[in-house]
Amino acid sequence: MGQLGLGSQFGRLAPRLDGAFRADGVFAHDRLRFVDFVDDVEDLLEDVAWQEQGDKKAADGFEEFMLRHYSG
Repeated sequence: MGQLGLGSQFGRLAPRLDGAFRADGVFAHDRLRFVDFVDDVEDLLEDVAWQEQGDKKAADGFEEFMLRHYSG
């Protein structure tokens, strides 16, 4: 996040994503539905896009892409 210039956002984002992954980095399906996780991440990306670029639409399509890509 820091390398992308979004380091100031990481402090806010990390707690909202806490609990979505186990200590080994595997998504915690037993704690959170993946669909809900992806929706939350898209909301977070929209917030960051709005603050950094003034345009929420920069994150449009994230949820659809992720669900299509990982529906497998």
